[in-house]
Amino acid sequence: MTPVIRVAIAGYGNLGRGTQAAIKQSPDMRLVCVFSRRDPASVTLIDQSVPVYAMDDIEQYKDEIDVLILCGGSKSDLPEQGPAFAGLFNIVDSFDTHAKIPEYFAALDAPAKAAGKVAMLSVGWDPGLFSINRLYGEAILPVGETYTFWGKGLSQGHSDAIRRVSGVKSGVQYTIPSESAMARVRNGEQPTLTTREKHTRECFIVLAEGADGDAVRNTIVSMPDYFSDYDTTVNFIDQQTFEHEHSAMPHGGFVIRSGVSGIDDTKQVLEFSLTLGSNPEFTSSVLVAYARATYKMHQAGECGAKTVLDVAPGLLSPKSPAQLRKELL
Repeated sequence: MTPVIRVAIAGYGNLGRGTQAAIKQSPDMRLVCVFSRRDPASVTLIDQSVPVYAMDDIEQYKDEIDVLILCGGSKSDLPEQGPAFAGLFNIVDSFDTHAKIPEYFAALDAPAKAAGKVAMLSVGWDPGLFSINRLYGEAILPVGETYTFWGKGLSQGHSDAIRRVSGVKSGVQYTIPSESAMARVRNGEQPTLTTREKHTRECFIVLAEGADGDAVRNTIVSMPDYFSDYDTTVNFIDQQTFEHEHSAMPHGGFVIRSGVSGIDDTKQVLEFSLTLGSNPEFTSSVLVAYARATYKMHQAGECGAKTVLDVAPGLLSPKSPAQLRKELL
């Protein structure tokens, strides 16, 4: 009988809650415990039969856990926790600061190799599933261009940025891909597209009492790195509408490879898309599948830092290779 994989969660926000739910849907896994920087007594889990321990005590449990899923943020949590925990556990995380992945990989690789552990980083849908499809596109259609479009979806980072603007009581931001730009790519045109031509941004704001709407709008649309390079619309709404219409966290997007093949340059287009009702719940589901792969890779004697590009697809499934060949191939 295949052993049940003992999994633990570090951090219990939206991603941690989604991960607990995803583990519950995986009969080959058991959630051993949750670690939190908060007072464990103050953390309410969706399944309260699972114990919660202080993050400071995590090393005490290293022999009771097969894979630790890190559910903290990429900005400050994971750069600290990843290298620290990679020497103690097999880990999986969703580090998503694309430009810093090479240095983060190196920071995990050394302690993981020294401890004989597997450290799976940057797991999710982008980076993650979108990364795999960018690779497929380039490998299969080497003559061509790859385009990634995000949305329509709620951007957690951009929403956080607008909530920090003076005069904003509540706020969310949606990234919206350009339908006309996607149509050109799907038609095989291979256009050169600017940032502004690929996406627009739409904000829904509840103003604080006495706030100047024009000042808030101008601050948002001119914000460098977030909104200044995009056509941005700012909508002001009341708190009730905000809570009723903007509490979910949908997202999604498209990876499109437009290329040519053969001696006559036949147009070929390869596309992968996601439509997500909940960004964190879907990301959690990807993390759990890669936790299974991480366990299998460690059992096979592998160690060091890994990404989704290093994982054979069959390792994600609880089914045997024979089952997969019969049912899916």
